[in-house]
Amino acid sequence: MPQSEGGYVSLPAMNGNGGGAGGGGAGGGSVAIYQSTTEPQLLANGSGSATTPTSMFESVKRAIGQAIKSTPGDSEELLRLEQRQPVIVASGVSTMPVDPMDDIELRSVQLQFPNARGSILEACDQRRVPTDKGDVHVAIQGDTSKPAIVTYHDLGLNYATSFAGFFNYPVMRGLLENFCVYHVTAPGQEEGAPTLPEDYVYPTMDELAAQLLFVLSHFGLKSVIGFGVGAGANILARFAHAHPDKVGALCLINCVSTQSGWIEWGYQSFNARFLRTKGMTQGVIDYLMWHHFGRNPEERNHDLVQMYKQHFERGVNPTNLAMLINAYIHRNDLHLARTPPGTPGAETAATTLKMPVINITGSLSPHVDDTVTFNGRLDPTNSSWMKISDCAMVLEEQPAKLAEAFRLFLQGEGYATPLSTPASSPCGTKYHTYSSIFFANFREEQLQAAQERERERQRQLSLRVGNRLRETAINCSDNNNANNAHTPEDLDLANGNGGGGNGNRAYVTTDTSGTLYYGTQSNKIRITENPLPEPISS
Repeated sequence: MPQSEGGYVSLPAMNGNGGGAGGGGAGGGSVAIYQSTTEPQLLANGSGSATTPTSMFESVKRAIGQAIKSTPGDSEELLRLEQRQPVIVASGVSTMPVDPMDDIELRSVQLQFPNARGSILEACDQRRVPTDKGDVHVAIQGDTSKPAIVTYHDLGLNYATSFAGFFNYPVMRGLLENFCVYHVTAPGQEEGAPTLPEDYVYPTMDELAAQLLFVLSHFGLKSVIGFGVGAGANILARFAHAHPDKVGALCLINCVSTQSGWIEWGYQSFNARFLRTKGMTQGVIDYLMWHHFGRNPEERNHDLVQMYKQHFERGVNPTNLAMLINAYIHRNDLHLARTPPGTPGAETAATTLKMPVINITGSLSPHVDDTVTFNGRLDPTNSSWMKISDCAMVLEEQPAKLAEAFRLFLQGEGYATPLSTPASSPCGTKYHTYSSIFFANFREEQLQAAQERERERQRQLSLRVGNRLRETAINCSDNNNANNAHTPEDLDLANGNGGGGNGNRAYVTTDTSGTLYYGTQSNKIRITENPLPEPISS
């Protein structure tokens, strides 16, 4: 109700309808509204007797009924007269005052730029790379002269919906100044992709991994850093296992290293069938949401869940997605083993990944157990398992934690800060950790300082020799002419010329203290700041 500094204020009379049920109201319409909304008062009924309201609910009902009876003109008059506090007026409905501390429910809220969220479509160079199983869509983000990061998306997504928000995160934008990202999209999964032909044989998981060789060859990449999610992580792990020299490091999220189980195979088989026959059904959407977000995702981020549901309904080609799902559920085991080959009881051809691997999952993800199994097959000396709390889709729900983990992982493996570019370094450019950078810079600074001191010493030596040789030659020639002790050949010796075959050749030398000497073996003169040389005994 409207309030003033001293308490409640009465509302003006409303066209004579604000009194009691009869004609003898207690103070008119304004008094009736005031009395009926504060504490029960004795109101005159039709018979003239006073009665007490049975409850506060009856009082509120009576007050609302009186307000409804008011006309639009009365509402406008009420709004005009009440200047102390804003009042919401709905003609013919109600008159409700607004308190500055009241809760307000917002409805029909829309983003000002709904299409600009994390969009990297315009920031990437779109390419199509021919392979033996058809063309592959590749989006390039960054300077191609920098070390390469190759990404691969999960089921139902593409490079834009899977990695746009993460690689546009402020921490990642700063990190990407030193890298170039190649976003690889599976055949038929890009935005607005046409339906693949009926006779098209979709590549298997091993063939999808083999397509990355064509991508690396097309762009001239010798070694890359892999970044994959879900099915994309499985594809990158297969590629790294088959071509360990092509991958310098791996960051895998929700990676599954085993073949599909019966439950997964059954659900996904039905999903693929429905996608081919009926399109994107609600059951398929629910399974995809569980695959990416786990259980009860609306409780964590309702807006994010609605955005991905809308994408699955409108932005995915159901026939092409059915082909990718069918290839994923028919995957074979990665055949990785932590024990080295030759160990009794180990598989014959099983080896583990040789490059550094960071294995990440969310605490609410349905793939936590799969990542634990995958971690048990990796070499503990070059792999790490990380579970991020309060999330299932790590890229969207916890981008800050993932970006920090990825940055530290690259720094630990020597990819974060460029220092030198040896020819045999991974990804074309070798990077060092903070400790190695410090000591390398320290050694380089010390070497540069020593070289600078040596150059300065040589320069000062040459200046001193040039300035003093001429004075020494003049003084020596004056002394020889005065004493008549030397021949013209000796004068040539004093001027730096040959000794005429007598073996006495003039030279300039220094001792351990850095003192300069000029002359022959029999007559050495010490060069000092004194313009007159000081003959010394040999």
